[in-house]
This record gives sequence, C-alpha cells and structure tokens, in this order.
Amino acid sequence: MKNRNIFIALALFAGLSSCDDWIDKSPLSDITEENYFRTETDLQLFSNGFYNSILNKSPYDEQSDVYVQQELSDEMLGGENRIVPASGGGWSWTALRSVNTLLGNVDKCEDAEAAVKYTAVARFFRAYFYYDKVKRFGDVPWYDKELFSDDPDLYKARDSRELVMTNMLADIDYAIDNLPTKEEETSSPFRVNRWAALALKSRFCLYEGTYRKYHNLTLEGNDYAYYLQQAADAAEELINSGEYHLYSTDNPEEDYLMLFAEEDANPDEYILAIKFDYGMSVYHNATAHTLVPTQGRPGLTRKLVNTYLMKDGTRFTDREGWETMPFTEEVKDRDPRLAQSIRTPGYHRIGQTDILAPDLSVSVTGYQPIKYVQDPTASGGQVDRNDRSTCDLPVFRLAEVMLNFAEAKAELGTLTQEDLDKSVNEIRDRVGMPHLDMAQANANPDSYLSSADYGYTNVTGSNQGVILEIRRERAIELTQEGFRFDDLVRWKAGTCINQSIMGMYFPGAGEYDLSGDGQIDVVLYDEGDAKPEVPDAQVYQIGSDIVLSEGDHGYVDYHHDIVRTAFNEERDYLYPIPINERSLNPNLTQNPGWNDGLSF
Repeated sequence: MKNRNIFIALALFAGLSSCDDWIDKSPLSDITEENYFRTETDLQLFSNGFYNSILNKSPYDEQSDVYVQQELSDEMLGGENRIVPASGGGWSWTALRSVNTLLGNVDKCEDAEAAVKYTAVARFFRAYFYYDKVKRFGDVPWYDKELFSDDPDLYKARDSRELVMTNMLADIDYAIDNLPTKEEETSSPFRVNRWAALALKSRFCLYEGTYRKYHNLTLEGNDYAYYLQQAADAAEELINSGEYHLYSTDNPEEDYLMLFAEEDANPDEYILAIKFDYGMSVYHNATAHTLVPTQGRPGLTRKLVNTYLMKDGTRFTDREGWETMPFTEEVKDRDPRLAQSIRTPGYHRIGQTDILAPDLSVSVTGYQPIKYVQDPTASGGQVDRNDRSTCDLPVFRLAEVMLNFAEAKAELGTLTQEDLDKSVNEIRDRVGMPHLDMAQANANPDSYLSSADYGYTNVTGSNQGVILEIRRERAIELTQEGFRFDDLVRWKAGTCINQSIMGMYFPGAGEYDLSGDGQIDVVLYDEGDAKPEVPDAQVYQIGSDIVLSEGDHGYVDYHHDIVRTAFNEERDYLYPIPINERSLNPNLTQNPGWNDGLSF
C-alpha cells in the first residue's frame, strides 16, 4: 500500500484498542511515509510518543497486599470481581504499531547514525511493550512489522512465551549495543540510553526466571536459570560500570525521602525518569493522592510496617508484644526508611516546621504515605491540588538494579557476601542500616517472612533466609514504585493477596498523641458515650466512624465489610483476553480458568 498515512508521535497519546488499532488511520495530511522519517529530528519526534504510551506514569497508586486504598482493586477483591472484559483489559496494540511503523521506515533517514540510534530506541520500547504483555497474558502474538487491514497475521494464534522472550532478548541486546551512553545522551535521564536497556534486561529476565522457577514452567528452549543469569549479568554490568550511584548527602534521615520528592530526577541514581514540569503544565497526582480525602485514601498495611527492621538490624517481629504495639511504640528506632515512607512522630512537610500527625480521614490504614509528597510551595503553591504534582517519576533507578542482581544470584544459588556488599548493603548504607549477613540470614530464616499469615511459604532451600531478606529489602525500598503485585505473581505468592488488610493498633477508647508533640491528635470513643470535644483532634466513634478488628480494640479494619474471595491459583496469575478480541480472532485461545462463554 503506497502513501500510507502515519501517526505523528504526539498524536499517539490517545489510545486505541482491539483489532481496530491496526486499521484505524489518521486523517489524510501532507505528512506521508514518503516525506517523513528523513531526518534525526523526524525520528526523535515520532519516538517521543513511546515514552507517553508505554511507560507507567502513576506507579504510586498500584494496590497490593502492602498498599491499599478506600476502594480495593479487582485483584485485591478477587473471585467474581475479576471478569473477562468485553474489550480493553490491557489488550491494546496501538503503541506497538507505532514502534513497528518507525522500524519499517527508519532506513529512509539520510543520517545513518541516527537511523541506528532510533532503531535501538524503537527496539528498546518494543521489548518494554512485550514485557508488559507477557506479564499480563503469557503467550501473545509476536508482531515485528506494521500490520494493515489485509494482513493475515491479524488473525494469527498466540506465539509461545519462549518465542516472545527470545525476540525480546534480541531487541534489548541490539539496544544495549547501539544506544548512546549516559555522556552521549545529553537529555539523560529522560531519554533511553545503553544503561536503561541494561536495566530493562535485568528487570524482565529476573521476572521470567523467577516466574518459570516458582511456577515450575518448563518450555522448549531456555530454562529459568538462563534468564536469571541474563538478569544477573545485565545488572552487574550496569553496577560495575560506575556510571550511576545511589543518591546520598550523608543524611540517612532524609536522603531516601528527598530522592522522590525533589522536583528534578537525580541523574546519579535515576537511569530513566518521566519528566513532569509546572511550566509545561505536565503533572501527576502523587501528592494529592495522599493528602486529599477524595483521592483514594491510601495507606500502607501493618503487614508491611511490621517488616521494617529495627535500626540496629534486629527484627521488629522478634520483639515481645509486637502484635499489639500501638503506633508511637512500633515506629520507634526502626529502619529510617519507615519514617521516610509514612508519617511518624515528628513528621513535617518538606520546608515546613509544623508537626503533622497521620490523618485517618485520608488514609484507610492510618499509615499515611509520604513518598513523592512535595514541598507545599511546589507547582506554584498548587501541589496539594488534584493532579498538580511535578516531581519526576522513576522508571529505572540504580537501587532496583542492585536488588535485581542480588535476587537473581540468590535464586541461582551463586550469591556471595561480596555480591550483597555491592548491592543490598549499598542500599542499606544510604539510610545507615546494618549490613545483611548472608550466613546469618540462612542460618536463621525469618519466621514472619515465611509464615502463611504474613509471608511466603514456598521459599525453601539453603538460600531461604537470604532470599527472604532480599524480598524484605525489595518491598521496603521499592514501595509505591509499581513492582509489588508483579513480584507476587512471579514468586507464585498469590496467597499473600489473601492475607489480612490491617492498619494501626488501638488498645481501645482514649486519647492518642500520634505526632509526638504532646498534643492530642486522635480521640476514640465507644458507642453510647458522648462525643468528646477535643480541639484540633480527629474524633471517631468506635464501630461506626472507625472499625477495630476486635470490636472495642484492635487493628484499624476499614475493609471489614468487604467480601474478598481467595486468590485463584489456577486462574489469577494471568489476565483474560477480552471477549471481542477472541470473537474477531478465533485463533486466540483463552487463558486457563477464564470462562468467556466462547467455544471455538
């Protein structure tokens, strides 16, 4: 087909769905394949859309067993709340079509070096796109060319997971070999470079290796160990390069918090970030999400809070009485990242001096998040309004790559103390935490992290202890960065979704100073008693305004009346293919356990 119209990159922000993705065309214009893709500027402008359409721009609000909102996600509700959609459901190929459009026309560029560079950019994003699809659906059709309405491949069956992964590896290896370095890419960390490609490789190979290991998935081709080794090698190459360093000003009480709250992405640690800017009116909602009661009322769960170690490196859950410890006691002398992830006694907004207590009216667990919460003067003083946050959001940062490296080697059985010292222990050094000792961890695995009530029951073997500790570190360091649910899936740890969702512990009616400033912040009173009049305090009646797990005392149990169905081990690790897609293409088989009423 001659003179086929193309999608200009910035117009790709609007999503299309279903098979229409392949045949919808933009209105006739003067820009055609014959006169476009000729210069590096053309290629750059066209590829700009990939960043918007493929990267996750709101990782801070993804729910899991350690982070919930007022309305639970379908994944957290389980059972019949998860249905086969008629359309949508993540089965969209618009972004891939635009990637393949660039790849099909890049040779028209008169600048040979630019053609190689943007081929690498496109292949990076194609690997990223397919990583999301494999996570969600398993086997998916592999397309490496732009399709049109008369192409028989529109109706092909799903390709094997191994074929897709093999092609993803080919794409990412090309990107690693041909993308510019950090120094060559002057827009770093906002454009992909060689190191971002290594980070992506470490991420998707770790996912695939652990998924196959824990799901006991054997396919013709490479085994789980192959992918884990690929992950370890890619991560180690990036770590050893010395191109990136963990952000630190030698202030362990603030550095973790400031990394995520600063207006501009830190180029030492952020390998790839998404740019937000007040002047360009490009915003996200992270600050208002945790401050405004209509924006979800998010909260960390007590299960996650329990996993933060004491400041001396000992386990909180080894302390006597940890189960019923009230808030001001449980948060004392903990890993400094706890006080940089939620409001704890002494908390104040960046640049402010007023001490603020956790606000139970905006956090359903009481553990109110502060990650990504900016200085109140940011965004022209509008940052607390809906969709007015402007701190850049991470896509890849060095800490994740370090954790990928440690976990891959631990799962392979090749981890050494030296490996931990240049990965997990570097991360701990930032916040002044004692180092993880491999021998000690394996000699005494944490029973909390391996329990059916709180942890992972399928981690076994000689490296059980250190694997559990790396998972602890990952949950804490990467909280609100969009990893947790995917981690549970690849670890075959869906039972964690079934575990209880609890918040702060209150021993009963009374007055509580949660901020540590000597002032009463929260008052709880029993049904039938007169409502206390306490100035500037949050006042709640037990049983109506606030529900406690044991009636007159216990954990905050906001979701007590929500019917949750157990995670379906035979179904819920993959998502269903929408009904309309299977109707249009009968060669698409449905994922196990999902009944869409179609039979071909």
